[in-house]
Amino acid sequence: MNLHPRIQAITQRIRERSAPSRGRYLDAIASVSRDPARRHLSCGNLAHGFAASDPEAKARLRGDTTPNLGIVSAYNDMLSAHQPFESYPALIRATALAAGATAQVAGGVPAMCDGITQGQPGMELSLFSRDVIAQATAVSLSHAMFDSTLYLGVCDKIVPGMLIGALSFGHLPAIFVPAGPMPSGISNQAKAKVRERYAAGQATRDELLQAEAESYHAPGTCTFYGTANSNQLLLEVMGLLLPGSAFVNPGTRLRDALTRAATLRALEISTLGGDCRPLGELVDERAIVNALAVLLATGGSTNHSIHWVAVARAAGIVIDWDDIHELSDTVPLLVRMYPNGDADVNRFDAAGGIGLVIRELLDAGLLHADVRTIFGDHLRDYTRRPMLDATERLSWHESPATSLDNEVLRGVEHAFEPHGGLRRVQGNLGRALVKISALKPEQRRIRAPAVVLHDQHELARRHRAGTLPTDFVAVLRFQGPHANGMPELHSLTPLLGHLQNQGRRVALVTDGRLSGASGKTLSAIHLTPEAARGGLLAKVHDGDEVMLDAEAGLLSLEVDEAVLAARAPTPAPRGGCDVGRRLFGHNRSQVLDAEHGALSITIDPADCDSAPGPRRNATDGH
Repeated sequence: MNLHPRIQAITQRIRERSAPSRGRYLDAIASVSRDPARRHLSCGNLAHGFAASDPEAKARLRGDTTPNLGIVSAYNDMLSAHQPFESYPALIRATALAAGATAQVAGGVPAMCDGITQGQPGMELSLFSRDVIAQATAVSLSHAMFDSTLYLGVCDKIVPGMLIGALSFGHLPAIFVPAGPMPSGISNQAKAKVRERYAAGQATRDELLQAEAESYHAPGTCTFYGTANSNQLLLEVMGLLLPGSAFVNPGTRLRDALTRAATLRALEISTLGGDCRPLGELVDERAIVNALAVLLATGGSTNHSIHWVAVARAAGIVIDWDDIHELSDTVPLLVRMYPNGDADVNRFDAAGGIGLVIRELLDAGLLHADVRTIFGDHLRDYTRRPMLDATERLSWHESPATSLDNEVLRGVEHAFEPHGGLRRVQGNLGRALVKISALKPEQRRIRAPAVVLHDQHELARRHRAGTLPTDFVAVLRFQGPHANGMPELHSLTPLLGHLQNQGRRVALVTDGRLSGASGKTLSAIHLTPEAARGGLLAKVHDGDEVMLDAEAGLLSLEVDEAVLAARAPTPAPRGGCDVGRRLFGHNRSQVLDAEHGALSITIDPADCDSAPGPRRNATDGH
């Protein structure tokens, strides 16, 4: 199938816009020597690098003819999604040794969970943890011991952070190795109903905790379609995972077989072989457009309108919300997963999963097929799914020809909607994004008075006090990256959903973020310019008319311009200095806005003094 002309035009526009920065990036990674990294180390350097290895690995590391894999891990045993990674390094090392190579844990990165910090002060560290993870990934790879890399990470900021850090070492091949989702527990809809009852004061804390514990109940990723599982789909369509590996449950023979296969493939594409596949070359404009197309076709997380902008910039590629908006006009919605439906990712995978989505989009000309991946030279390789035969041999077979569950997954001809899950809205308040995939058509437009908030918990207090209008637009400001690190505002969702269920018309406008699991209520989020940087949001008063139309792409404050000009902006509230917040003051002061990826680190080689790369030591010592 020929590429759809709009996909082609958007990609070409991105390519032309990105030419200077992409050229600088490719020049920077090309300047790094592709011969064995260890050859550039002094004897003292190298001895430090293999001092703790076993004799067999040490003998191989002394030479420079066998590849050494660097493992970067987000393991911790508090987070269900990352707990399975505890056993991965031993399996990877054993697989590499049996193949005549070596593997070492290069380093670890922090992995915090928004599901734990939602509504808590620690949430103000969440977005910036992505940039810390990128830096920690780079530090892990700084020892120049590695010829290929494996990344063990799944969740919200962890995967984008690892990918940004890996792209700073884009001369190295890279494969991401997932842990998979936990088995299905209580349905997401049942859990949401208990949350809404609790927000309305109709359920006890014990009832709520029991529902949550029945939902989040085992090792593995949470099963709703939030940021973590969106990460996995985006990695897979970019060809950075093995095909069909995203949603294989932890603790299964197939999961272990895929980890061994990823290890062997990382060795095959290393800098020492004849099939070297540097990460920075694989992540090009086509791969980024493919990732965004699948995000839109599956109704994925709004967080990626920030994260994948940052990932693209790390590879020298410049995208913006207009690109996402135009792609959303072109790519149909093929998937209904919670919060955009009743199903979880296990049911989606059983219906045909990402392989079927990729094939449908390829056949409709909505994806670039001619991309190089870690697995092959054509995206068609990713329409297959892995299986073990009776002898435990791993092989790949075509995904189902059609969906096995039309309530969850459909083909292009029978799509749930003719457009994707995200919309850009703009007007005098600025630019923002709306997730419409979970909204009924009648819920996509509102004109109502503003209820101005500076704290997400204030909405509940005003509800209890009975001071909320029947219909309203909650305007929550000073939640942007510069103000307080842009915490997710998921605690608003149950109450707004409860009020909406009562027949009231409600919406949200904010310069903050919502959880990747949000979407039931009309919400214009990531508003830029944010209130703390001169945005008109700082001049909104209670009772002002706000108009939000997701279908028409409009967002406006309907107050006379002369009145607005005479108003003084509300000053930003003083931030606290507790729970680590003060350590991120530098990030807040220099962070870019949401549409530019909310980056607080330098990623363009033009901003660096010199290109990265191994250097020969002048002396053979410390």
